[in-house]
Amino acid sequence: MLLTIATTHPPARDLGFLLHKHPDRVHSFTEPMGTAHVFYPETTGDRCTVALLLEVDPVRLVRGRAGPAGEGFALTQYVNDRPYAASSMLAMALKDVFRTAMTGRCDARPELAATAIPLEIHVPAVASRAGSDLPRRLFEPLGWQVAVATGPLDPDVPEWGESPYLDVRLRGTVRLAEALNHLYVLLPVLDDAKHYRVGGDEVDKLLRAGADWLPSHPESELIARRYLSHRRELTRSALARLAEVDDTEPEQLDDALAGAVDLDPPDRPLSLAEQRRGAVLAVLRSHAARRVGDLGCGEGLLARDLLAEGTIEHVVAADASARALRIAGSRLGVERMSDSQRARLTLIQSSLTYRDERLTGLDAAVLMEVVEHVDPSRLGALEATVFGYAAPALVLVTTPNVEHNVRFATLPAGAMRHRDHRFEWSRAQLRAWAGRVAAEHGYTVRHLPIGPDDPEVGPPTQLAVFSRAVAA
Repeated sequence: MLLTIATTHPPARDLGFLLHKHPDRVHSFTEPMGTAHVFYPETTGDRCTVALLLEVDPVRLVRGRAGPAGEGFALTQYVNDRPYAASSMLAMALKDVFRTAMTGRCDARPELAATAIPLEIHVPAVASRAGSDLPRRLFEPLGWQVAVATGPLDPDVPEWGESPYLDVRLRGTVRLAEALNHLYVLLPVLDDAKHYRVGGDEVDKLLRAGADWLPSHPESELIARRYLSHRRELTRSALARLAEVDDTEPEQLDDALAGAVDLDPPDRPLSLAEQRRGAVLAVLRSHAARRVGDLGCGEGLLARDLLAEGTIEHVVAADASARALRIAGSRLGVERMSDSQRARLTLIQSSLTYRDERLTGLDAAVLMEVVEHVDPSRLGALEATVFGYAAPALVLVTTPNVEHNVRFATLPAGAMRHRDHRFEWSRAQLRAWAGRVAAEHGYTVRHLPIGPDDPEVGPPTQLAVFSRAVAA
């Protein structure tokens, strides 16, 4: 199996720095299925090409199989196209030999690793029994120009038709790490026949490699299904998790953003969104929080106010949506920040229903208008992540008070305040949930109103303040 990557970005030999493989050497790696070689057939100042050649040992591949002895027809275990056509084996080798490059880290050339550069990728033999159009459907939405060549399976026997093996060339201007992750996911999707048993950890691999591009890909369902070997339960899990990190429109990220129902009476000097942020800041000040997480940061309105607080030393702004983070970065002026300002802010893509070590070590975590966007069946996972794993000393949760909805003349009877809300709690429901969570995870909890506290229906927004209990 062969794959080549070329660039003309000057100086082209710096491709070796990005890949962490010296251009003047041949690098060989032992893989479960054979030996992978990395070498540079072309290295000039104007153009550099790296090749990944995977020599597959069919005997080693069969002997290393997981599964019942005698599975399948014996001869086909040895005589097949696996040693020759790009497949999951090439993707595995790609990940193993270019592991650091796939993360986008390059200490020697950090600015180059973050730059989109012209790349040409050539895979001479790709097994794609779904036809020559599939590579275009997979790669073109990611910004690649795709050229596919094919031919007859046997020129002497034309009735056999077209060969299922394609010659694929990609041309585009992208970050090298992005290109490697595209290949890692999509080569097995083209082949649609993984060489190993697919388990639950494959969902994590898919989401790690595709987090930045797969949720918005028009063929995301097909990609997930093929990558996970058509296992329905894994595909359903992957699609559900992709939905959580989907690049939704900005107005779907927070009640306070444009596009939500206008619930503020015209004579109120401060909007409800401003009052929410003010209440959160007041609690944080009273607890002298220094390291604060804005979990579900949306477009960065609260993060902006947190950074304006001189007593807050560091802000971690996290959101499941890459689009939201781009908007937040623009709103916060990250590109214009000084080094000292930038050091106070960390923007990360993270879902609150999955453990993330980057969310540990916080003094306080704020979930402002977040929980109501989570499916009830996933709330337990959020609780385990925030209160059990990250476990900051202080957790602030704001959420709408559904009882107050009758006071909004512009809100239809029975309607929720935002089209993405999965539920809206009454005061009693929030107290019941908060009390259980606090008891299970070692916190105490108190409740505060945000906005005018109506004597009949309560405030428009309710705030639960969780403080981690101190052992006597």
